Amino acid sequence: MMANDVLTLPKVLANTVAARGACEAFVAPGERLDWNALAQGADRIARALQAAGVRHGDHLGIMLGNGGLWLQCFFACATLGAVTVPINTRFKTEELNFCLKQADVTCLIVADAFLGIDYIDLLAQVEPAIQTALPGKVLPLLKRVVVVGANVPAAGVGFDTFLAQGDAALDMAAVTAQVRPDDVLLIQYTSGTTSFPKGVMLTHANMLGNARAAAVRMGVHAEDRYFSIRPYFHVAGTTLSILVAVVTGCCLLTLPKFEVGEALQMLAQERCTLTSGNDTIFLMLMGHPEFDRSRLHLRGGWAAAGPEVMQKIKDVMGVPAICNAYGQSEASPNIVMSQHDDAFALRAHGWALPHPGMQVRIVEPGTTQELPRGERGEIQARGWSVMKGYYNMPEATANALAPDGWLSTGDLGEMDAEGRMRMVGRLKDMFRVGGENVAPAEVEEVLHGHEAVQLAQVIGVPDPRLGEVGAAFVLLKAGRHATPEELTQWCKARCANFKVPRYLAIVDSFEHIGMTGSSKVQKNKLRAHAIEVFGLAQGASA
Repeated sequence: MMANDVLTLPKVLANTVAARGACEAFVAPGERLDWNALAQGADRIARALQAAGVRHGDHLGIMLGNGGLWLQCFFACATLGAVTVPINTRFKTEELNFCLKQADVTCLIVADAFLGIDYIDLLAQVEPAIQTALPGKVLPLLKRVVVVGANVPAAGVGFDTFLAQGDAALDMAAVTAQVRPDDVLLIQYTSGTTSFPKGVMLTHANMLGNARAAAVRMGVHAEDRYFSIRPYFHVAGTTLSILVAVVTGCCLLTLPKFEVGEALQMLAQERCTLTSGNDTIFLMLMGHPEFDRSRLHLRGGWAAAGPEVMQKIKDVMGVPAICNAYGQSEASPNIVMSQHDDAFALRAHGWALPHPGMQVRIVEPGTTQELPRGERGEIQARGWSVMKGYYNMPEATANALAPDGWLSTGDLGEMDAEGRMRMVGRLKDMFRVGGENVAPAEVEEVLHGHEAVQLAQVIGVPDPRLGEVGAAFVLLKAGRHATPEELTQWCKARCANFKVPRYLAIVDSFEHIGMTGSSKVQKNKLRAHAIEVFGLAQGASA
């Protein structure tokens, strides 16, 4: 077990404040807060929530952009033993309705608008009663909506008014003493690229243990300045960003939206030493016209990326101690992360040992049969980092979590003789070409090796003879040129024939096709787009 999993978030935060109170804790545009200020703001919100009737175990929704207020609301919720439900700021009406209802949210803290989206109008479309009086008929458990901003509906309360109603005399120590490590800290809704999302229940022990383990692997120091663009409605934003800062006392820096030029500017001006992201984020940073390695001060961090991109992060971006990370929400999220001082070849290829106290195995997909070292199969994990289950979804929980505690990830991996594991693809993304399995990530890595390619995404599409064949969409670096034919030949020279994409198109952006809030291309939407673009409607000849 991890040393920190006997603690709760309020206790860990209090320890960090005691040790680092006057040190800078959080930086965002227009915000610069030390640990004392973060804690004081969280205390005021906790008192206001208590006065508003929020109690231990209640579910509080947060629908705000990345910022200091998000952290303070999260900390305040934990102080009361209440459960944070992060709301994806990209949600539309159906997704918002599903999340608020399925999570049994009783109180919602929401911005009146964010990035040009009117959230009050969006919320009113879901629950018209916010314009008159709560609770309403659509969301009968939602009793209070706290609005950050001037556009406060009739049934809502403005944030300043809400704070003023807090109980200054409340003994917060007595309230916090009731919080336990095994209490649910957060319900994380999965990205939902293939169906409506599931609410992953993560405890204080889950998330704090995972944050501490990841921080050890990255070699985080209290003096580090950690820039993370991960959205806080994503577990990479809570566990691997916010909580990594809390458990180490380092300074966390962010932006409300991933704008590449602004990110590069913040990395340089704030002298950031750590950063994180998936391959998409790093490729966009390095591919930007304003990218200048000489202005960066990065030492390390983590990336969810393949060997070609890891090599570029080290050589082009100049980040020598970058770690490779793999995980999913159901594991809080990190399952394995390479050590910052591992040989780079291990880090580049994603080889990493499980965290102390965690078990990982490779099994024949759909079974519990463990495979010999070196063979590919489904990754399963067991131990302190694994979720309690999906909220109010017993069938889905039973499908993912075995009675003996093994979590089925649905991901494809392999293990070496030393017990190091790496993920090589997602089982649900794999496609079969004439009976041969193809992992899209492998083909994407080949394309990322081309000097003109910024980002490649590969999916399987229908084929009347082979069942499926590969299709690729490629975003080129600014000012670079390559034809689909040239990129196809590049693949033919570097991978087996059945892996070479039958169809390949150059795109200007993936935004119009579909991106998740964690900057991942949604493969289900990309596949539908490919079928339309390449004229592959059911029954069409390829």
